Amino acid sequence: MAIQWYPGHMHKAQKQVKEVLPQVDLVIEVLDARLPYSSLNPMINDLSKTKPRIKVLSKTDLADPELTQQWQDYYTAQGIKTLLVSTTDPGRAKQLPDLCRKLLPDTNQYRTINAMIMGIPNVGKSTLINTLMGRAITKVGNEPAVTKGQQKINLRNGIILWDTPGMLWPKVENEHSGYRLGVSGAIKDTAMEYEDIAFYAIDYLIAAYPEALKARYELESVPATALECLEMIGAKRGCKRAGGRVNLHKVSELLIFEFRSGQLGPITLETPAMIAVEMAEVALQAEKKAENKYVRGKKPRRR
Repeated sequence: MAIQWYPGHMHKAQKQVKEVLPQVDLVIEVLDARLPYSSLNPMINDLSKTKPRIKVLSKTDLADPELTQQWQDYYTAQGIKTLLVSTTDPGRAKQLPDLCRKLLPDTNQYRTINAMIMGIPNVGKSTLINTLMGRAITKVGNEPAVTKGQQKINLRNGIILWDTPGMLWPKVENEHSGYRLGVSGAIKDTAMEYEDIAFYAIDYLIAAYPEALKARYELESVPATALECLEMIGAKRGCKRAGGRVNLHKVSELLIFEFRSGQLGPITLETPAMIAVEMAEVALQAEKKAENKYVRGKKPRRR
């Protein structure tokens, strides 16, 4: 799915990050545990590659615990420190300051550590900061782009957090990642069609989590196709138009809302093995695109 949502404040935030990074000791990147790769902003990697980094997997209470462990192992194998957090277990977030200090062992114990916290929209940054502070100091919302500008937050424990707005990137190369970002709520709903992301989501759920669909929507069996499944759910939930036909828009909204709120159970939308295949496809597409561009450049221009 092509994403057409890159508000001006995100571009401005990127420029501000570049300006202040020299003053920062380490970077904390918050990822959605339901899509630990697709919620990774490649611009953050490029901007902060010279800094120690911690990847915080948020919303782990909404994610499949077995796949969360796979992702933690995946990043650990790359030498990347990870921390799992959730709103149901705020104690985990309290481990973050100690993890920051362990990443900077040579830092004078009396010197303040400057840590920048970054991530895509609606990934849980504000919730994490509020948990660390023990009170609500940043606005939390169930839609993306709530935080618009940078702010410095003193945790009162020798660490200052530089909070940044949720940032997407201009072009998502992996089409699957675009759909997953839409399903998770990282993209403003007005920038996409519910039916598009619902069809993508239900296709995946039929293959990976059929029992979750059966349990949530009281289905005796799960249909083989996305359309049949959505129509069956719509009929069960009364999502109908005049004349009795299923309203696909309404049932699509229902499915996406219930996924985002965790009512379908703990679900993860991608695995390390899936991403390896998809990135190989992206690399192949980029190679073909470069070849086509080269061929076009070689053709003589008509006069």
